[in-house]
Amino acid sequence: MSRVVGVRFKKAGKIYYFNPGSLPLQAGSTVIVETSRGQELGEVVTEIKEVQKEDLVLPLKAVVRVAAPEDCQKVQENRRKEEQAFRIGQEKIAKHKLDMKLVDVEYTFDRSKIIFYFTADGRVDFRELVKDLASVFRTRIELRQIGVRDEAKMIGGLGTCGRELCCCTFLGDFEPVSIRMAKDQNLSLNPTKISGICGRLMCCLRYESDTYEDAKGAFPKVGDAVITRVGTGKVLSLNVVKKTVAVQIDETDKQFECSLREVKRVNK
Repeated sequence: MSRVVGVRFKKAGKIYYFNPGSLPLQAGSTVIVETSRGQELGEVVTEIKEVQKEDLVLPLKAVVRVAAPEDCQKVQENRRKEEQAFRIGQEKIAKHKLDMKLVDVEYTFDRSKIIFYFTADGRVDFRELVKDLASVFRTRIELRQIGVRDEAKMIGGLGTCGRELCCCTFLGDFEPVSIRMAKDQNLSLNPTKISGICGRLMCCLRYESDTYEDAKGAFPKVGDAVITRVGTGKVLSLNVVKKTVAVQIDETDKQFECSLREVKRVNK
């Protein structure tokens, strides 16, 4: 077992484990930690706990110190520099006539590197762009291509529900979402109704997927022969939320909706 503390660098970002050493850290503390790209400022989101070593990425890097007021001020200065770098980045992209969209710019805490995040339909030869940016900023430049879901997470916005996007409020990782999840929940398969502002299937389709899958175990399958209080028929559709089954009665060909409790499968 290893003593660790969970640190997050961005709102709704991934949680990374660090060695807290002897520091008395609590949730909400702002800390300086050692990362693969140098020292970074983050927020403690999970307090000190014991974790199995096989669940960690070793070697475990350390929390350097609790952040001082001047560290927080430096981060604010970095944010202002990022705004300027974003405008310059857009100008340079236009100058080199590259088919790419700049999404965000990030300074590392120690300002040893600037990361430019962009989207593009395919591969982009940005070697000349990197040289141009390096001559302006006099520091290391990294251009990182991201997907449309990551773009939505960075930019933010409102979903069709009227609330702020899940990806930029609490989702640390994107989980796979499939069209089958929409089918299992009897949702319209119209792409405009089940897609988020990123153009991909909405992340919230996954939230109730397991619940629907478990609940359907108690239901007959579509096409099964069943016995109801008005006769024998064939299952046409299921409503998991209402716990009802739509049945086409054999004798009359009429459709009848009945409670799941009133349906009995025909033994084959």
